[in-house]
Amino acid sequence: MSFHLIIGDKLHSSWSLRGALALDLAGVTYTEQMIRLGQTDTRALLLQHSATGKVPLLKTEHGTIADSLAIAEYLSERFPAAQLWPSDIAARAQARSACAQMHSGFFGLRSHLPFDLQRDEALEPMPVEARTDIERMAALWAECRAAATESGPWLFGRRSLVDAFFAPVAVRLRTYKVALSAEDEAYVEAIYQWPAFKAWQQAGLEEVQG
Repeated sequence: MSFHLIIGDKLHSSWSLRGALALDLAGVTYTEQMIRLGQTDTRALLLQHSATGKVPLLKTEHGTIADSLAIAEYLSERFPAAQLWPSDIAARAQARSACAQMHSGFFGLRSHLPFDLQRDEALEPMPVEARTDIERMAALWAECRAAATESGPWLFGRRSLVDAFFAPVAVRLRTYKVALSAEDEAYVEAIYQWPAFKAWQQAGLEEVQG
């Protein structure tokens, strides 16, 4: 059994981060291959691995799995003992719903606050579309906590795939210095203290230094 994760630059690839954190939650070892994004040969290199031309891609004994959400679901089925989703059926449904909403929405947040691990500056003025998404994000996090059946610093008490999906959001909120409630700020800090995230962050910053 071997896993090989194809990612984009760690400094800027939020989707790749989701895949890496999902693998960490599953507790599996893997190799990784970075393809620099935004280069003249980026798409050609990606197409060598998948017709999607996007990252992340997870190569497994069952074939190449494209898309972070599909990777998350595959790992959940492949490693049920890891309990990657909340154990309670209602909480699990809400967790999946939250991930799906993040996966297919929040375009204002994404477009106006691009993922950048080294940024440390507020965005002024904050575009209306981004502010609306941030407010909706705070409401969604509150909905997750309300559905949780376990206690702890994560959205559903215990760390799960939903936290892997919202880790890039936590980065955006911190690097753009968005004012948050104490509860949301504590959640962002929990993400930043996640060892797998810290390792990714350090590697991303080293890309700049290198």
